[in-house]
Amino acid sequence: MKYLLFCIMLILSGIASGQIVSEHEDIKVGLVLSGGGAKGLAHVGVIKVLEEAGVRVDYIAGTSMGAVIGGLYASGYNAQQLDSIIKEVDFDKIIQDNVPRSAKTFYEKEDTERYAITLPFDSFKLSFPQSLSKGQNTYNLLAQTLDHLSGIDNFEELPIPFFCIATDATNGEQIILDKGFLPEAIGASGALPSLFSPVALGDKLLIDGGVANNYPIDELRAKGVDIIIGVDVQDDLRSKEELGTAPEILIQISNFRSIASMQAKRDSTDIYLKPDVTNYSVVSFGDKYEIIEKGAAAANEQFDALKGISMRQSSLSRKRPISNPMPQDSITIHAVELTGNENYTRSYILGKLKLAPPATLSYGDFGDRINNLAATENFKRIGHRFHNIPEGKLLSMKLQESESRQFVRVGLHYDDLFRTAALVNFTRKRLLFNNDIASFDFILGENLRYEFNYYIDKGYYWSVGARSILDDFQKGVSARLLEQTSALDFSSINRVRIDYQTFTNQIYLQTLFMKEFSLDLGVQHKFIDIETLTVEDDDLTQPGLIFDQSNFYGAYGQIKFDTLDNLYYPTSGVYFDGDFDLFLYASDFNNNFTEFSIANASFLYAKKLLPKLTLQTGIDGGFKIGGSEVRSLDFFLGGYGNKKVNNFVSFWGYDFISITGGGYVKASFLFDYELFKNHHASLGANFANAGNNIFQSEEFFSSPDFSGYTAGYGIETLLGPLELRYSYSPELDRNEWYISLGFRF
Repeated sequence: MKYLLFCIMLILSGIASGQIVSEHEDIKVGLVLSGGGAKGLAHVGVIKVLEEAGVRVDYIAGTSMGAVIGGLYASGYNAQQLDSIIKEVDFDKIIQDNVPRSAKTFYEKEDTERYAITLPFDSFKLSFPQSLSKGQNTYNLLAQTLDHLSGIDNFEELPIPFFCIATDATNGEQIILDKGFLPEAIGASGALPSLFSPVALGDKLLIDGGVANNYPIDELRAKGVDIIIGVDVQDDLRSKEELGTAPEILIQISNFRSIASMQAKRDSTDIYLKPDVTNYSVVSFGDKYEIIEKGAAAANEQFDALKGISMRQSSLSRKRPISNPMPQDSITIHAVELTGNENYTRSYILGKLKLAPPATLSYGDFGDRINNLAATENFKRIGHRFHNIPEGKLLSMKLQESESRQFVRVGLHYDDLFRTAALVNFTRKRLLFNNDIASFDFILGENLRYEFNYYIDKGYYWSVGARSILDDFQKGVSARLLEQTSALDFSSINRVRIDYQTFTNQIYLQTLFMKEFSLDLGVQHKFIDIETLTVEDDDLTQPGLIFDQSNFYGAYGQIKFDTLDNLYYPTSGVYFDGDFDLFLYASDFNNNFTEFSIANASFLYAKKLLPKLTLQTGIDGGFKIGGSEVRSLDFFLGGYGNKKVNNFVSFWGYDFISITGGGYVKASFLFDYELFKNHHASLGANFANAGNNIFQSEEFFSSPDFSGYTAGYGIETLLGPLELRYSYSPELDRNEWYISLGFRF
């Protein structure tokens, strides 16, 4: 009995003494996370080990990438959730601020798939953009990931109190961000100069905090923590041999101050962790798995010390609060509040968002709609935040409009039809109205061309546009083909070099429906001039022979559907382009005009069969109704790599303008394999029937009269696709090579 009583007293004494020690030894731990770009992903590995050791983090301070990881951890995500979030992020898309193609209007798609370089030209002075990225995709991701904290403005109230450091761009002083909207604060702390645009918060313009204080240990110590665990992923100063490029020198310069102050900060850190990330750069996001493991390895080297810290904390308080910070699948928006929109109306913005409250939509769909607005390039930054109101959710949007209204754009291209071409474009936004855009392309090269576009974008409502296009080229064609289309005798020659010029003017209305469809209705004028100097007409006093030199007037309609993820190398989506032209009057150079119409349609379907293998299937067709004597607007098949002109249709295996007729039907198949990033190898085939009245005679149902097979290699570059393509036609028993360089214009 005495033994039992002794044991009970001993146990009670131990518990009591344990409680006293625990209360006395319940130390507060601060975690400071430095900036370092991609190298900062090592913080995730460190946090994983901290949780394994049972360390309770009571306060977090971070700079740049340290602010990103620290802010997410402070918001309630645990180490495993952090790891999953980081590994799912496509950092290339985030950094480059790529707006998905599906988010752009048809006008914007054509605009961005045409120019290689765009530079501001305000006050007729060329300048460079503030940065490579506006940071919009980063903000969108943070806003969605941290949506569960949208009602918190004081970072002391987060599951783990938190602050981050930014730099005042006007004087270089550090700014401690511990209040406000968490995604905005984190974005400002990580606004690395030249990579991300500065962030305007209040009356301050903020950039990356690492410029002023990349390791805010003193500021964290002032919060009353007992022990500080610090993670340093900064670069050390590089040697002369390592400073081989301009970016490396710029990084070295920005590191001078932070590295000089690190010795004292390192000494005052209770547990200092320095992951071995010297072989990685600030943009090595492709190595995120390895970098995370480097952080875990550094923390594991001091696991015993970390475990010792956790044992000095209360066992009950070490348990992380159970939380589920992941955002819901959908949200209902009951009202929208806009600020900062001076030049763009509320209806224009809501039209771009395709939003008419109240509306319920998924977070993914909401992100797409923000991208719709960002794709206009009319806003430097689109801040958005949800607030609770009696009816439900208020979407509050803080917009920062772009100051630039004028741009100069350039492009380069080569194909076997238009040959070498250099494009210089002048674009002006808000020329006559707040939501209009005027663009003029002047194309220099072997063939002088131009294209002018004016567009008043009214979003969901009927938009108004006008365009004027001049195209000109010279091409050798078969004399037999000209005999078919002109009823002239060229039996003495095999090839004839023609000069083809077309001048088109259109005024149209455009509306969007079902998000991906566009419908154009308009009037047009088209001038066609086809002539040759190879042969002469004895009845004419001027040299050469003119086949047609007529003006055509009429109306047209066009419907488009486009969900392709990439115009040149699609891996998914559908493309449909159908148009109908009605010509009611002509100047009638050949005295053979009668009213006629032309219908033409093109369909393409892309589907990924394997992770790197895509099948593109296409069906095209067209026909004329009436106007059998007017041959200058017939369909001409052959060639590859040029932009679409009138009724010219690409066809592998044949040279340009090799097959002609008043109607045609074509099927194509192309297998595209991405050997490695942006490098594509492809194999394909196409088949066609073409001629006059083929649909009435049901000839389009018969076995194809024309076929061609192709193999090609293409590379996606800043200038656009670079393609070399070989093709072969069994009917001709001859091969053709096609070269296409740059965006098509």
